[in-house]
Amino acid sequence: MSVIASYLYRDGVRVRPVSIDERIDFPDDRSQFVWIGLSSACAADLEKLQALYGLHPLAVEDALSDRQLPKVDIHGDQLFVIARTARLDEATIHYGQTAIFVGHSHIITVRLGSERAHQPLRAELETNPQLLRQGVDYVLHAVLDFIVDGYLPIVRAIEDEVVRMEEHILDSFLERRELARILTLRHELIRFQRILAPMEDVARKLARSELPCIDPEARPYFSDVLDHVRRVETMVEGLREVLVSVVEFSSLIEQQRQGAITRQLAAWAAILAVPTAIAGIYGMNFEVMPELKWRYGYLAVWIAIVSACTILYSRFRKSGWL
Repeated sequence: MSVIASYLYRDGVRVRPVSIDERIDFPDDRSQFVWIGLSSACAADLEKLQALYGLHPLAVEDALSDRQLPKVDIHGDQLFVIARTARLDEATIHYGQTAIFVGHSHIITVRLGSERAHQPLRAELETNPQLLRQGVDYVLHAVLDFIVDGYLPIVRAIEDEVVRMEEHILDSFLERRELARILTLRHELIRFQRILAPMEDVARKLARSELPCIDPEARPYFSDVLDHVRRVETMVEGLREVLVSVVEFSSLIEQQRQGAITRQLAAWAAILAVPTAIAGIYGMNFEVMPELKWRYGYLAVWIAIVSACTILYSRFRKSGWL
Protein backbone atom coordinates (compact mmCIF):
# COMPACT_ATOMS: atom_id res chain seq x y z
CA MET A 1 0.00 0.00 0.00
CA SER A 2 1.37 3.41 -0.99
CA VAL A 3 -0.58 5.33 1.68
CA ILE A 4 1.87 6.68 4.26
CA ALA A 5 -0.57 8.69 6.36
CA SER A 6 -4.24 9.58 6.14
CA TYR A 7 -5.93 11.52 8.92
CA LEU A 8 -8.95 13.68 9.56
CA TYR A 9 -8.28 17.04 11.20
CA ARG A 10 -10.78 19.17 13.08
CA ASP A 11 -9.94 22.59 14.57
CA GLY A 12 -6.23 21.92 14.04
CA VAL A 13 -6.25 18.60 15.88
CA ARG A 14 -5.85 15.12 14.45
CA VAL A 15 -9.11 13.25 15.03
CA ARG A 16 -8.73 9.80 13.52
CA PRO A 17 -7.25 7.82 10.63
CA VAL A 18 -9.16 7.85 7.36
CA SER A 19 -9.31 5.08 4.79
CA ILE A 20 -8.82 5.97 1.15
CA ASP A 21 -12.15 4.24 0.55
CA GLU A 22 -13.90 6.80 2.78
CA ARG A 23 -15.00 10.14 1.43
CA ILE A 24 -14.62 13.18 3.68
CA ASP A 25 -16.41 16.37 2.74
CA PHE A 26 -17.06 19.52 4.79
CA PRO A 27 -17.77 22.18 2.14
CA ASP A 28 -18.77 24.85 4.65
CA ASP A 29 -16.16 24.24 7.35
CA ARG A 30 -12.54 25.08 6.56
CA SER A 31 -11.36 23.78 9.91
CA GLN A 32 -12.24 20.18 9.00
CA PHE A 33 -10.32 18.38 6.28
CA VAL A 34 -8.49 15.18 5.48
CA TRP A 35 -4.81 15.05 4.64
CA ILE A 36 -3.77 11.96 2.70
CA GLY A 37 -0.09 11.34 2.02
CA LEU A 38 1.03 8.79 -0.57
CA SER A 39 4.48 7.73 -1.71
CA SER A 40 5.14 6.07 -5.08
CA ALA A 41 1.38 5.73 -5.54
CA CYS A 42 0.00 3.14 -7.91
CA ALA A 43 -2.75 3.83 -10.40
CA ALA A 44 -5.28 1.81 -8.38
CA ASP A 45 -4.92 4.00 -5.29
CA LEU A 46 -5.30 7.20 -7.26
CA GLU A 47 -8.29 5.81 -9.12
CA LYS A 48 -10.00 5.24 -5.76
CA LEU A 49 -9.25 8.77 -4.66
CA GLN A 50 -10.32 10.09 -8.06
CA ALA A 51 -13.72 8.47 -7.67
CA LEU A 52 -14.15 9.70 -4.07
CA TYR A 53 -12.94 13.29 -4.42
CA GLY A 54 -13.59 14.02 -8.09
CA LEU A 55 -9.95 14.39 -9.08
CA HIS A 56 -9.42 15.40 -12.68
CA PRO A 57 -8.19 12.53 -14.91
CA LEU A 58 -5.41 14.64 -16.43
CA ALA A 59 -4.20 15.59 -12.97
CA VAL A 60 -4.18 11.95 -11.91
CA GLU A 61 -2.19 11.08 -15.03
CA ASP A 62 0.36 13.81 -14.28
CA ALA A 63 0.68 12.67 -10.66
CA LEU A 64 1.76 9.23 -11.86
CA SER A 65 4.45 10.65 -14.17
CA ASP A 66 7.76 11.86 -12.74
CA ARG A 67 8.66 14.00 -15.74
CA GLN A 68 6.41 16.96 -15.03
CA LEU A 69 7.59 20.51 -14.49
CA PRO A 70 6.24 22.54 -11.55
CA LYS A 71 2.82 24.00 -12.31
CA VAL A 72 -0.56 25.03 -10.94
CA ASP A 73 -3.74 23.81 -12.67
CA ILE A 74 -7.32 24.72 -11.85
CA HIS A 75 -9.93 22.00 -12.22
CA GLY A 76 -13.32 23.38 -11.25
CA ASP A 77 -13.22 24.17 -7.55
CA GLN A 78 -10.00 22.21 -6.99
CA LEU A 79 -6.32 22.95 -7.43
CA PHE A 80 -3.62 20.66 -8.73
CA VAL A 81 -0.03 21.61 -7.93
CA ILE A 82 3.20 19.92 -8.96
CA ALA A 83 6.46 20.76 -7.19
CA ARG A 84 9.89 19.27 -7.79
CA THR A 85 12.07 18.08 -4.93
CA ALA A 86 15.86 17.93 -5.13
CA ARG A 87 18.70 16.27 -3.27
CA LEU A 88 22.45 16.26 -3.80
CA ASP A 89 24.11 12.85 -4.05
CA GLU A 90 27.89 13.26 -4.39
CA ALA A 91 28.27 15.13 -7.69
CA THR A 92 24.71 14.94 -9.00
CA ILE A 93 21.43 16.62 -8.11
CA HIS A 94 18.61 14.08 -8.18
CA TYR A 95 15.03 15.27 -8.63
CA GLY A 96 11.75 13.96 -7.35
CA GLN A 97 8.17 15.12 -7.65
CA THR A 98 5.34 15.94 -5.28
CA ALA A 99 1.85 16.23 -6.76
CA ILE A 100 -0.73 17.96 -4.56
CA PHE A 101 -4.50 17.76 -4.99
CA VAL A 102 -6.29 20.50 -3.06
CA GLY A 103 -10.03 20.69 -2.42
CA HIS A 104 -12.08 22.51 0.21
CA SER A 105 -12.01 19.51 2.54
CA HIS A 106 -9.05 17.49 1.34
CA ILE A 107 -5.39 17.73 0.47
CA ILE A 108 -3.68 14.74 -1.13
CA THR A 109 0.10 14.66 -1.56
CA VAL A 110 1.70 12.12 -3.88
CA ARG A 111 5.50 11.77 -3.70
CA LEU A 112 7.58 10.21 -6.51
CA GLY A 113 11.34 9.82 -6.22
CA SER A 114 11.53 11.99 -3.10
CA GLU A 115 13.38 10.67 -0.07
CA ARG A 116 12.25 13.49 2.25
CA ALA A 117 9.13 12.14 3.92
CA HIS A 118 6.39 14.49 5.13
CA GLN A 119 6.04 12.89 8.57
CA PRO A 120 8.30 15.50 10.26
CA LEU A 121 6.35 18.27 8.56
CA ARG A 122 3.02 16.76 9.61
CA ALA A 123 4.24 16.39 13.20
CA GLU A 124 5.43 20.00 13.24
CA LEU A 125 2.10 21.29 11.93
CA GLU A 126 0.20 19.24 14.50
CA THR A 127 2.04 21.12 17.24
CA ASN A 128 0.54 24.36 15.87
CA PRO A 129 -3.26 23.90 15.87
CA GLN A 130 -3.83 27.63 15.40
CA LEU A 131 -2.32 27.41 11.93
CA LEU A 132 -3.59 23.96 11.04
CA ARG A 133 -7.21 24.87 11.73
CA GLN A 134 -7.04 27.56 9.03
CA GLY A 135 -7.51 24.94 6.32
CA VAL A 136 -5.91 23.10 3.44
CA ASP A 137 -4.28 26.17 1.88
CA TYR A 138 -2.04 26.56 4.90
CA VAL A 139 -1.06 22.90 4.63
CA LEU A 140 -0.30 23.49 0.94
CA HIS A 141 1.97 26.38 1.91
CA ALA A 142 3.74 24.22 4.49
CA VAL A 143 4.39 21.46 1.96
CA LEU A 144 5.77 23.88 -0.64
CA ASP A 145 7.89 25.65 1.96
CA PHE A 146 9.21 22.26 3.09
CA ILE A 147 10.20 21.41 -0.49
CA VAL A 148 11.84 24.77 -1.21
CA ASP A 149 13.76 24.69 2.09
CA GLY A 150 15.32 21.45 0.82
CA TYR A 151 16.98 23.43 -1.99
CA LEU A 152 19.19 25.51 0.31
CA PRO A 153 21.45 22.70 1.61
CA ILE A 154 22.17 21.73 -2.01
CA VAL A 155 23.20 25.25 -2.97
CA ARG A 156 25.28 25.71 0.17
CA ALA A 157 27.10 22.40 -0.39
CA ILE A 158 27.97 23.45 -3.95
CA GLU A 159 28.94 26.90 -2.68
CA ASP A 160 31.38 25.39 -0.18
CA GLU A 161 32.95 23.29 -2.92
CA VAL A 162 33.31 26.31 -5.21
CA VAL A 163 35.00 28.27 -2.39
CA ARG A 164 37.49 25.43 -1.95
CA MET A 165 38.20 25.54 -5.69
CA GLU A 166 38.82 29.30 -5.52
CA GLU A 167 41.33 28.80 -2.71
CA HIS A 168 42.98 25.92 -4.55
CA ILE A 169 43.72 27.80 -7.76
CA LEU A 170 45.83 30.31 -5.83
CA ASP A 171 48.28 27.54 -4.98
CA SER A 172 48.30 25.27 -8.03
CA PHE A 173 46.87 24.75 -11.48
CA LEU A 174 43.47 23.14 -11.96
CA GLU A 175 43.87 19.55 -13.01
CA ARG A 176 41.79 17.86 -15.69
CA ARG A 177 39.50 16.16 -13.15
CA GLU A 178 38.92 19.50 -11.42
CA LEU A 179 38.00 21.17 -14.70
CA ALA A 180 35.65 18.25 -15.40
CA ARG A 181 34.08 18.76 -11.97
CA ILE A 182 33.53 22.46 -12.71
CA LEU A 183 31.78 21.61 -15.98
CA THR A 184 29.64 19.02 -14.15
CA LEU A 185 28.64 21.54 -11.49
CA ARG A 186 27.79 24.13 -14.11
CA HIS A 187 25.63 21.59 -15.95
CA GLU A 188 23.86 20.64 -12.71
CA LEU A 189 23.18 24.29 -11.88
CA ILE A 190 21.70 24.88 -15.34
CA ARG A 191 19.36 21.91 -14.81
CA PHE A 192 18.49 23.26 -11.36
CA GLN A 193 17.58 26.64 -12.84
CA ARG A 194 15.17 24.89 -15.22
CA ILE A 195 13.32 23.65 -12.12
CA LEU A 196 13.53 26.88 -10.15
CA ALA A 197 11.98 29.06 -12.88
CA PRO A 198 8.63 27.19 -12.99
CA MET A 199 8.71 26.81 -9.18
CA GLU A 200 8.84 30.59 -9.00
CA ASP A 201 5.81 30.78 -11.30
CA VAL A 202 3.93 28.37 -9.02
CA ALA A 203 4.67 30.44 -5.92
CA ARG A 204 3.80 33.67 -7.73
CA LYS A 205 0.41 32.38 -8.88
CA LEU A 206 -0.47 31.15 -5.41
CA ALA A 207 0.65 34.46 -3.88
CA ARG A 208 -0.99 36.87 -6.33
CA SER A 209 -3.86 35.17 -8.14
CA GLU A 210 -7.39 34.42 -7.05
CA LEU A 211 -7.53 30.65 -6.95
CA PRO A 212 -10.04 28.17 -5.56
CA CYS A 213 -9.26 26.81 -2.07
CA ILE A 214 -6.79 29.65 -1.42
CA ASP A 215 -7.91 32.17 1.16
CA PRO A 216 -6.71 35.75 0.50
CA GLU A 217 -5.28 35.82 4.01
CA ALA A 218 -3.01 32.90 3.10
CA ARG A 219 -1.34 34.69 0.18
CA PRO A 220 1.38 36.34 2.30
CA TYR A 221 2.51 32.84 3.25
CA PHE A 222 2.95 31.93 -0.41
CA SER A 223 4.78 35.23 -0.92
CA ASP A 224 7.28 33.97 1.63
CA VAL A 225 7.75 30.79 -0.44
CA LEU A 226 8.23 32.99 -3.51
CA ASP A 227 10.96 34.95 -1.70
CA HIS A 228 12.72 31.69 -0.79
CA VAL A 229 12.66 30.47 -4.39
CA ARG A 230 14.03 33.78 -5.62
CA ARG A 231 16.78 33.63 -3.03
CA VAL A 232 17.82 30.18 -4.24
CA GLU A 233 17.66 31.36 -7.87
CA THR A 234 19.96 34.28 -7.05
CA MET A 235 22.42 31.99 -5.29
CA VAL A 236 22.43 29.53 -8.19
CA GLU A 237 23.00 32.29 -10.74
CA GLY A 238 25.82 33.65 -8.61
CA LEU A 239 27.42 30.21 -8.40
CA ARG A 240 27.28 29.83 -12.17
CA GLU A 241 29.10 33.13 -12.58
CA VAL A 242 31.67 32.16 -9.96
CA LEU A 243 32.36 28.86 -11.72
CA VAL A 244 33.02 30.73 -14.97
CA SER A 245 35.27 33.19 -13.14
CA VAL A 246 37.16 30.30 -11.49
CA VAL A 247 38.07 28.91 -14.91
CA GLU A 248 38.98 32.35 -16.24
CA PHE A 249 41.00 33.21 -13.13
CA SER A 250 42.82 29.88 -13.30
CA SER A 251 43.66 30.57 -16.94
CA LEU A 252 44.95 34.05 -16.08
CA ILE A 253 47.09 32.71 -13.24
CA GLU A 254 48.48 30.02 -15.53
CA GLN A 255 49.32 32.62 -18.17
CA GLN A 256 50.93 34.79 -15.49
CA ARG A 257 53.05 31.90 -14.25
CA GLN A 258 54.03 30.94 -17.78
CA GLY A 259 54.98 34.57 -18.44
CA ALA A 260 57.09 34.64 -15.26
CA ILE A 261 58.84 31.43 -16.25
CA THR A 262 59.42 32.79 -19.77
CA ARG A 263 60.95 35.99 -18.35
CA GLN A 264 63.21 33.99 -16.03
CA LEU A 265 64.39 31.80 -18.87
CA ALA A 266 64.99 34.85 -21.05
CA ALA A 267 66.97 36.57 -18.27
CA TRP A 268 69.19 33.56 -17.63
CA ALA A 269 69.66 33.11 -21.37
CA ALA A 270 70.85 36.73 -21.63
CA ILE A 271 73.23 36.26 -18.69
CA LEU A 272 74.64 33.03 -20.08
CA ALA A 273 75.01 34.62 -23.50
CA VAL A 274 77.92 36.75 -22.20
CA PRO A 275 80.33 33.91 -21.24
CA THR A 276 79.11 31.93 -24.23
CA ALA A 277 79.98 34.77 -26.61
CA ILE A 278 83.38 35.42 -25.05
CA ALA A 279 84.21 31.72 -24.94
CA GLY A 280 83.09 31.41 -28.53
CA ILE A 281 85.29 34.22 -29.66
CA TYR A 282 88.39 32.95 -27.90
CA GLY A 283 87.60 29.41 -28.91
CA MET A 284 88.09 30.24 -32.58
CA ASN A 285 91.13 28.57 -34.11
CA PHE A 286 93.20 31.67 -35.09
CA GLU A 287 96.90 32.09 -34.45
CA VAL A 288 96.89 35.86 -34.44
CA MET A 289 94.39 37.14 -31.86
CA PRO A 290 94.69 40.05 -29.40
CA GLU A 291 95.65 39.24 -25.81
CA LEU A 292 96.47 35.57 -26.57
CA LYS A 293 99.98 36.02 -25.21
CA TRP A 294 99.02 38.57 -22.52
CA ARG A 295 99.97 37.39 -19.04
CA TYR A 296 96.78 38.60 -17.40
CA GLY A 297 94.45 37.78 -20.30
CA TYR A 298 92.81 34.78 -18.61
CA LEU A 299 92.12 36.76 -15.43
CA ALA A 300 90.84 39.72 -17.40
CA VAL A 301 88.42 37.54 -19.33
CA TRP A 302 87.02 36.07 -16.12
CA ILE A 303 86.69 39.53 -14.57
CA ALA A 304 84.85 40.73 -17.68
CA ILE A 305 82.54 37.70 -17.67
CA VAL A 306 81.73 37.93 -13.94
CA SER A 307 81.24 41.70 -14.09
CA ALA A 308 78.93 41.55 -17.09
CA CYS A 309 76.90 38.67 -15.62
CA THR A 310 76.63 40.44 -12.25
CA ILE A 311 75.42 43.65 -13.86
CA LEU A 312 72.86 41.77 -15.95
CA TYR A 313 71.70 39.75 -12.94
CA SER A 314 71.25 42.92 -10.88
CA ARG A 315 69.28 44.64 -13.63
CA PHE A 316 67.02 41.63 -14.19
CA ARG A 317 66.55 41.23 -10.43
CA LYS A 318 65.59 44.84 -10.05
CA SER A 319 63.07 44.65 -12.90
CA GLY A 320 61.44 41.54 -11.38
CA TRP A 321 62.51 39.08 -14.03
CA LEU A 322 64.53 37.04 -11.53
